[in-house]
Amino acid sequence: MAPGKRRLSSKQVLELLRKFESRNVTHLDPKGGWPIVWQRAQGVHVWDAEGKRYLDLTAAFGVAAAGHANLRIVRAGQQQMSRLLHAMGDVHPHALKARLCRELSRITFERWSRGDTTAKTIFCNSGFEAVEAALKTAALATGKPGVLAFEGGYHGLGYGSLNVTHREYFRSPFQSQLKEFGHFVPFPEGDASLPGLQKSLQRIFATSGIGAILVEPMQARGGIRIPPPNFLPIVRKVCDQHRALLILDEIYTGFGRTGTWFACEQTKAIPDLICLGKALTGGFPLSACMGEARLMDRAWPASPGEALHTSTFLGHPVGCAMALAQIAELQRKIAGGSDLVAASRSKGEVLLEGLSELSAPRSLRLSARGKGLLVGLEITSAGGEPATAIALRIIKRMLHLGYILLPEGEHSNVIAFTPPLTITTRQLQQTVSCLGKVIEGCA
Repeated sequence: MAPGKRRLSSKQVLELLRKFESRNVTHLDPKGGWPIVWQRAQGVHVWDAEGKRYLDLTAAFGVAAAGHANLRIVRAGQQQMSRLLHAMGDVHPHALKARLCRELSRITFERWSRGDTTAKTIFCNSGFEAVEAALKTAALATGKPGVLAFEGGYHGLGYGSLNVTHREYFRSPFQSQLKEFGHFVPFPEGDASLPGLQKSLQRIFATSGIGAILVEPMQARGGIRIPPPNFLPIVRKVCDQHRALLILDEIYTGFGRTGTWFACEQTKAIPDLICLGKALTGGFPLSACMGEARLMDRAWPASPGEALHTSTFLGHPVGCAMALAQIAELQRKIAGGSDLVAASRSKGEVLLEGLSELSAPRSLRLSARGKGLLVGLEITSAGGEPATAIALRIIKRMLHLGYILLPEGEHSNVIAFTPPLTITTRQLQQTVSCLGKVIEGCA
């Protein structure tokens, strides 16, 4: 610690935030106990300002796929910082940006087409910016402004992405400033809902100028909602029928989260555009909008010296270095002979099985669902109503006991499990055991 700079306590940090940060950002529970103040993180653990250790079941919004402060990823960032801390976005390039473009093409469209197709990339900073780049690409490529999206979908809060983010909580305060080019249909819950979905899609295509369908293969913030296997192939077919683009938002589901490199691979529904972020770097702000090369060239003209879509930190060299290291780390064999992506699949099965076996008091119903290490436990009343207050009470109690969890879904009654892929089976089993006892005490 630098001379003259003392470490602040959690209470002091929260008081500074109360005074100087917008009150709409950090929720400060007036009763105390939420939030904790992170001091450091390593692997699957987080330590707060007082030195208490927690098991992180969130991977910090799914970012730390290969573990917090992964040594190889941190070293890549540190070495790059010492050589080139910043470059010039869309003007004078650096080598790592080119290398990462090449690597992303290799692990997506080239792999999906067995080498017949390459991809081109637009780098951005946050996930919602990648979505907005995709929306612009679709508008340029098709000449149609409309975008079909899904109820419960979350694609970010910029003014472009807010048009296709469904939840009214985020949209309604800014309704007067939105273009409202998004059209929403229900996200399917089972096979029985697919015929109705097809009819809704066809009806909207017939009455609106739709150039693209934007969808998360599996909804994360929407409440860990897993659609039936035929869902994405149906959406792909509808896009092909109407010459619309299929945009997949894999910002949360990408890079092994659901047990495959990308969730779309589980149904072999290949997108026209894919949005990536979160686990792309393991902890540095970098995202990407990617598309098949011929499509990207059709949509975007060659730069005359002024890019149509750019930013100061586009393709940041530190982010590119960390992304290359993160991809390599996800591919690296671990103890037992499998990589982290395969481990996500097997560990997720253990977690889902354990949650499914939890018993609920008579006043509650528990419903577990997920793929890989994207798992949710929905808590409702015996009558089927969202048990929001109880779910939040459980999460706060688990935090007190040393487990970091988050609520998801429109009613915040789904407890989400998105831990680092490096978490052990034993740690997952310990979490489920503790959770079962807390649920019994919170009913």
